[in-house]
Amino acid sequence: MIRVTMSITYEGITFERIGHASKRLETDDGTVIYIDPWEEVLESEPGDGDIVFVTHDDFDHYDPAGIDAVSGPDATVAVYEAVDTSDLERDVVDLPADGETTVDGITVQTVPAYNDPDGEHVDDDGNPFHAEGEVIGLRIDLDGTTVFCPSDTDFLEHHESITAAVFIPPIGGHFTMDRHEAADFARSVDPELVLPEHYDTFEPIETDAEAFVAELEDDDIRVELF
Repeated sequence: MIRVTMSITYEGITFERIGHASKRLETDDGTVIYIDPWEEVLESEPGDGDIVFVTHDDFDHYDPAGIDAVSGPDATVAVYEAVDTSDLERDVVDLPADGETTVDGITVQTVPAYNDPDGEHVDDDGNPFHAEGEVIGLRIDLDGTTVFCPSDTDFLEHHESITAAVFIPPIGGHFTMDRHEAADFARSVDPELVLPEHYDTFEPIETDAEAFVAELEDDDIRVELF
């Protein structure tokens, strides 16, 4: 049976998919983390975020109004260094394209994310929706529990070395990997929990999320639609 819930708790971390690719994580010590908050899917202005991560500059991922709405008064905002944050009226920590950094004591591995220019996720002119160098994924270590958010990408060769306990992939297709590619990616990551995102917000990324769950059932990978 497929269970759809508002939030999921795993190893003391509560995961909430606010909508689209906007996520809220809260650790058992009360640290609140937002990733790619987009005002369009927020139902309120919680103002409780201790750390806000941004993976790229698409309007549905980098949204200054969304960042302001979720950030607490002393929030740390960490943004991929390729993003122009001049319209953000706060200090920003730059995240590298590929490497490891520490944000408020949390180890973060940044991973290149993009669409294969020879693949299916290209525009009418044959250009990838997300070119190499435009997006990063995040592998975050929260007290020994690793969480991997690949962001808007295809499943690429360099991803095959990444493992994590919690995997949060896009499954909508068109601009990113689809549910079949995401299932292959999940098998490679070998997580204990998969939380799909970035689907059913717009017509081009409508998909059958329940079929994604069913595709991974035989692999004994827990998938929750949240």
